[in-house]
Amino acid sequence: MRFQPLEKLINLHDNYRRHFRIDHLALMLVQHEGELYLIEPRCPHREHSLENAHIEQGVLECPMHHYRFALADGQLLYAAEEPCRHLRTWQVIYEGNEVGLLLPG
Repeated sequence: MRFQPLEKLINLHDNYRRHFRIDHLALMLVQHEGELYLIEPRCPHREHSLENAHIEQGVLECPMHHYRFALADGQLLYAAEEPCRHLRTWQVIYEGNEVGLLLPG
């Protein structure tokens, strides 16, 4: 496994959101109430962008159809229409003054 840095700790703040593309992975780093989360940037229901999703008490709500997901583990908490899969999440890794994720290889 190799560490892939995404952002320096000094740049992070509440309501921080930034998209990353690493090879075939699309990711969004989010800081909410002092916690960092690494999630997929599109809703698994209909692929709507989650960049402007509402987040409250650890729950992310898609702005399009109001599907709700737990930020911590991506669990689907509410489906307005047909159910969909959970939101993909990755573990945030801290190394030195940076945050990132572990990639194979």
